[in-house]
Amino acid sequence: MINPNKIFEINSPDQFETVAVEIFRFQAEHCEPYKRYLSLLGTDVCKVVGINEIPFFPIQFFKTENVICDRRGVCGTHFNSEHITKSEQNKKPDQNTISDQILAPYQSVNAQEVLPQKIFTSSATTGMTPSRHPIVDLSIYERSFSDGFRLQYGNPSEYAILALLPSYLERAGSSLVYMTESLMKQSANPNNGYYLYNHTDLYDMLYRLRADGQKTILIGVSFALLDFISALKLETGHRPEFPDLIVVETGGMKGRGEELSREELHSRLKEGFGVDKIHSEYGMAELLSQAWSKGDSLFFTPPWMKILIRDLNNPFHLLSDGERGGNDSKRGGINIIDLANVYSCSFIETEDMGMTSSDGGFKIFGRIKNSELRGCNFLIC
Repeated sequence: MINPNKIFEINSPDQFETVAVEIFRFQAEHCEPYKRYLSLLGTDVCKVVGINEIPFFPIQFFKTENVICDRRGVCGTHFNSEHITKSEQNKKPDQNTISDQILAPYQSVNAQEVLPQKIFTSSATTGMTPSRHPIVDLSIYERSFSDGFRLQYGNPSEYAILALLPSYLERAGSSLVYMTESLMKQSANPNNGYYLYNHTDLYDMLYRLRADGQKTILIGVSFALLDFISALKLETGHRPEFPDLIVVETGGMKGRGEELSREELHSRLKEGFGVDKIHSEYGMAELLSQAWSKGDSLFFTPPWMKILIRDLNNPFHLLSDGERGGNDSKRGGINIIDLANVYSCSFIETEDMGMTSSDGGFKIFGRIKNSELRGCNFLIC
């Protein structure tokens, strides 16, 4: 029986591996798309005893499959599942926040089907199919991002939190908006708020918070942060100076304007805001955990999340520390173990390229070539 609380009690590599293998076996039985994928690979689930032996589920399947564990699996855990099956409850999710188009794959009545509390979707560019991640238990997501934030920044109540997320606020199903809204509630600062294109209002608020000596986090999508500093420079004739502001960029340009490497993006943002470092958040709709960087583009994960690097020429081979892959590089495809994904799939093969570091962190170098461009990623240099 899986107890989701165990995920957030992990405090050692051995404990992580034990819980990861337990969750793998659970999902191999109860997550139908992953179960079929393992069958096609010929995986003998009983013989998998370590994380290096676990097959990773290609992230593209979140576009085409209903990646969620079945009723038997969810009801057999410590989760209170009285409301989760469509045969037991006819109530539909909030149609104001989840569109009919997104819900379409989940409408069939099935006694084994779980009714998600919410469905998160990816920020696909126009004409591309978004990923869909049905969430059985939102409290797990809330615990994951709250504990992960505290590990990096401390209590949210210490900060005013401002969010510049125009493209995310203008669509339904954003896990990033859900996270920032919850962190704002935990902060309870009266100056918290979202901003779209009202750059002057944001500047005035940042100026006021700086004058008050209030610790402040500005979290924003990259193109919006660039638009903000450009607009202010045109309007005021000088760049903003907020040396104590924590600027957190959440990803790429979403196909808007010039595509930049992370290094070039951070260089422009540092100059534009007058700060020494730019922080980053690495997350996606398919994950319930995030990695954070406090500068230098070096990311760190919480204890229930792990990054592994696969050989680009052999995706079933994981590179050990210092090992070079078939392309004679320590860089490779990023595989993610996110144990908070206990009711979907915790073992994700992404389309991002990266490299781990000796101190337990990792760097992201952009998209693997020929992969579909996506809003939360950067151009490969």
